Amino acid sequence: MSSKRLKRLNVPREALERLTQHNIGSCRGVLSRSTLELLKLTGCGYLTVTDIIDQCCHSCIPPAVTALQLWRGRSESRSAFLPTTLPDLDMVLHGGLPVGTITEIAGPSGCGKTQFSIMLSVLSAMSEGSHSAVIYIDTEGAFSAERLVEVARSKFPTHFQNERDIVDLANRVYVDSIQSCSSLMKRLKSLEEDIITKKVKLIVVDSIASLVRKEFSTSIGQNLTDRTNFLSQEAAILKYVAEVFSIPIVVTNQITTRYGRPDAVGDCDNDGSSSVTAEGDGGYVTAALGNTWSHSVNTRLILQYLDADRRQVLVAKSPVAPFTSFTYTVQKQGIVQEDDGAGHYHGTDPSMQHIRVRSSLPIQASQV
Repeated sequence: MSSKRLKRLNVPREALERLTQHNIGSCRGVLSRSTLELLKLTGCGYLTVTDIIDQCCHSCIPPAVTALQLWRGRSESRSAFLPTTLPDLDMVLHGGLPVGTITEIAGPSGCGKTQFSIMLSVLSAMSEGSHSAVIYIDTEGAFSAERLVEVARSKFPTHFQNERDIVDLANRVYVDSIQSCSSLMKRLKSLEEDIITKKVKLIVVDSIASLVRKEFSTSIGQNLTDRTNFLSQEAAILKYVAEVFSIPIVVTNQITTRYGRPDAVGDCDNDGSSSVTAEGDGGYVTAALGNTWSHSVNTRLILQYLDADRRQVLVAKSPVAPFTSFTYTVQKQGIVQEDDGAGHYHGTDPSMQHIRVRSSLPIQASQV
């Protein structure tokens, strides 16, 4: 909450301009200065400065609410969830991906993480007619505008009958190609203004692991500490944005191989090893970025392979849904659920969930 921008508070214009000149643009910047310093920086009187401080303090403290208020708010709101159009998945999640939270989609390469993200972008951009937008942060160069158009036309053929409707949809999906962790952090800190001006209803980060695993080596102690701090700061910003603007945030995650006992999982992952482990070698495949990050997401969906054509989505972590699995295929209209009903599996800590990957070797997979 301390990262809330001063522009969103009732700060006098002159004081705001002078604070901005001194690179103070958030509540954290104000509260880290003494009253005397703020008097000098703003050139305002004592009462005005104390009023600014009070506003920042109140903005950093989440208001207390009752469970009844939260329940009624969710029940009365039509936009409390972003439906995925996978019927059984939406049912167990009580409506779809919950707004105000972070949903992670983890899985091996080629399993449909980006396809899922593109389909959700189409669904969100259409959720409120022509008034909502999507910010798609692409760190792997995997986003395809052609695929976005194909999903839209295949999934909603009656709606997208002319070129104008397709152009309007594509014009409301803003794609940021990010190549470094510093650029990613800078972009996340600048999201607020775009969310307000562009009426953004969904933010996608595809993927959350790509840049971190490239720039931070887990074999060096200080790098591991820096990586954990970066991920914690990243999660804090995303949670803040999701909660304040009541929008869903979707992040994709890669997989990694861990060795040793499944119950002895730390914060590091073996980025340099193979994604596939044979039975008996003491390793297993799970979501990357370690235990700290797994606790930062509210909902974790794991995608894994069943066979050459079919995949499976596992609800590995959710505050409302049980451990459940669904079969799906990737088609022209995006992710399509197969009519084999929902299945239950023996769940575990989401940071230790085993994932099936495509390989000719036998692997240690999740219990489904």
